[in-house]
Amino acid sequence: MKLVSHYFESIAGIEIYPIVSFLIFFSFFLIVTYLVIKMDKKEVSDLANLPLENDNDSEAASELNL
Repeated sequence: MKLVSHYFESIAGIEIYPIVSFLIFFSFFLIVTYLVIKMDKKEVSDLANLPLENDNDSEAASELNL
């Protein structure tokens, strides 16, 4: 790690990259959290039941015939 840190010390202005990365991650996390909280409860219920629904009966019938 000493070899890598030596190269990092020689780069001017590198200390801004971890700060910018953290701000991008944190703002994305906050936006997604806000959108999930504000999501309509019916839409959440529909999305929760989505894998359990079987809208394509022909596909289900072809799977049973195999």
